[in-house]
Amino acid sequence: MTELSTISAFTISMAALATLAILPLGIAVAWVLAHRNFRGRVVMETVVSLPLVLPPVATGLILITLLGRRGPLGGVLAHLGIEVMFTWRAVVLAMGVMGLPLLVRSARAGFEQVDRRYEQIAATLGASAARVFFTVSLPLASRGILAGALLAFSRAIGEFGATMMLAGALPSTRTVAVAIYTYAEVGEETAAASMVAVSVTIAFGALLLSNRLMAAASTPGAGHRPLKP
Repeated sequence: MTELSTISAFTISMAALATLAILPLGIAVAWVLAHRNFRGRVVMETVVSLPLVLPPVATGLILITLLGRRGPLGGVLAHLGIEVMFTWRAVVLAMGVMGLPLLVRSARAGFEQVDRRYEQIAATLGASAARVFFTVSLPLASRGILAGALLAFSRAIGEFGATMMLAGALPSTRTVAVAIYTYAEVGEETAAASMVAVSVTIAFGALLLSNRLMAAASTPGAGHRPLKP
């Protein structure tokens, strides 16, 4: 494989893994924000959204503080023999943290568009809260969730600052975004342009599909179809 294809394949696989890793947490947080009013709800929403407004390098520095060998989490992981810094795990972690806010926002919108009558009917018929969630809420909000997952994937593909801080520009951890920077820095403009083309192509396709899903989900009645017996 050429260097271009190797870096592209690594980036796509890490972005996909990061997206899958944050799905359970993102869906849970989105459902809580859409369905529950509680003290600290605004704080929770603010914390989740922080990576959207913080400089990515600041987010990376926070993660280093937590995951470094002297950090509260890094020390525990090191004791267990799990290395994070400057490994593929660091790439996945950085991508996941930066993509989580986008997943939560879209998934929350999906849950908010679900007609609560269906959930109430299912509960009236004796379904448990978990069954209502998995058989009613989750399927009806699936377009918003999938759109959010695609947005998170797109953000992961383009992630640079936090990834650079946690994983560096090692050959084993180099993503498309990091490769663009390193190639441009040493004057390899052709290689950098090739990486840009790959990044634009992947991001455009994911964003286009995400926007179509969001448009379909926001169509009146799209998320409120009667349940099949």
